[in-house]
Amino acid sequence: MLNNSEAKIATADALTLLLHNQQGIAAAIEELTKWFSESGVSSVAANATGALETLDTNAPGITDAIMRLRQS
Repeated sequence: MLNNSEAKIATADALTLLLHNQQGIAAAIEELTKWFSESGVSSVAANATGALETLDTNAPGITDAIMRLRQS
């Protein structure tokens, strides 16, 4: 069983991987948004932009949680 310190490290590591996944998803959505926009599918591009905004909004909270775990 992990002690508290090991559990915090494991949690921070998992959150870091999830943040990296989120960044990769954001990059993919950004490329798709560009393609949708250039293809004249503006409603889909607008929805994709909304998804990007959500990812951007949540990234700092995840980063802060990772930093708090690593500093404690």
